[in-house]
Amino acid sequence: MTQAEFYQRDRTLHPPAFDPGYKTSVTRSPRLPLLTLQQTASEITGPTFGHGDIGALDNDLTRNFDHGGMPVGERMILHGRVLDENARPVPGTLVEIWQANASGRYRHKKDAYLGALDPNFGGCGRTLTDAEGRYAFRTIKPGPYPWLNFVNSWRPRHIHVSVFGTAFSQRLITQLYFEGDPLIAQCPIVRTIPDADAVDRLIAVLDMNASVPMDCLAYRFDIVLRGRRSTLFENRLEGN
Repeated sequence: MTQAEFYQRDRTLHPPAFDPGYKTSVTRSPRLPLLTLQQTASEITGPTFGHGDIGALDNDLTRNFDHGGMPVGERMILHGRVLDENARPVPGTLVEIWQANASGRYRHKKDAYLGALDPNFGGCGRTLTDAEGRYAFRTIKPGPYPWLNFVNSWRPRHIHVSVFGTAFSQRLITQLYFEGDPLIAQCPIVRTIPDADAVDRLIAVLDMNASVPMDCLAYRFDIVLRGRRSTLFENRLEGN
């Protein structure tokens, strides 16, 4: 059977590469028209990951960098499902996150923000989705931080997310924000997104049903990857 390609990206939902309001894009954006290439076998297959690649604490950022204490900040659970554009779960796919700590500081040698480093918080984790595409992390809610876009630009609280999917064509790197954060509407990066509904899909919503009493709140963030064009068969109606 010929391997099916993935859907083309909907460019109307994606921000333009060049946006003067997002200063860094001025020097990083291409100046020539983009090319469209047919997907190759290497782009519509792999990679695969096994449970042996994941440590027991990889999805618990409150414990996986423990140096003798608990990290400072608002404890939280981040959870959701990874689906394709046909609303089918993507099982066994690697989800990675990285973030600033509660003071808005990354554990990175080039982060010069005056926010304090937390000796018990590394700021990164990973997990595999289950058979229904579900994932979950326990972490600390990140703080906002200033950045050199304009004189008084601040990034909203956010967590970076990387999802591998079932093939390289599904690979997604994005970032999620938190419901009710007033800095979202003011962020120059967010404002490059032309579709308001697309912005809403980047916001994790408070999920009291998944919160743990006397422990932490929970936020739900579902991730939709590119879907695959599927041919229906009489004996396999779900497709290839």
